[in-house]
Amino acid sequence: MSTIKRLKIGKRMSQIVIHNETIYLAGQVGNPGDGVTEQTKTCLEKVDSLLRDAGSDKTRILQTTIWLDKMDDFEKMNEVWDSWVENGNAPARACGESKLANPDFKVEVIVVAAKI
Repeated sequence: MSTIKRLKIGKRMSQIVIHNETIYLAGQVGNPGDGVTEQTKTCLEKVDSLLRDAGSDKTRILQTTIWLDKMDDFEKMNEVWDSWVENGNAPARACGESKLANPDFKVEVIVVAAKI
């Protein structure tokens, strides 16, 4: 039988769901009011922390979905992303434009990773 473990459980969602050896993170956002560069840094710091809590790290990310409130910020977000992703460990990735939950959010990062 497969196992499901939920961590950092809230009323509406869990920040981490582990099914067998796969980790699913809720979408991570930065601080409202910050620019896209700072929000991206904050998102990725949160991803690092959550992956540690789940028994993994960024080298084990399988897939990432990134939502930007406007594609004009694509290059600024990528500058942060490119410095964060370790050479040879880039996951499958999609990036698109969408209205986010709060109009002050510029970026949201969603991750699926493997356990170590």
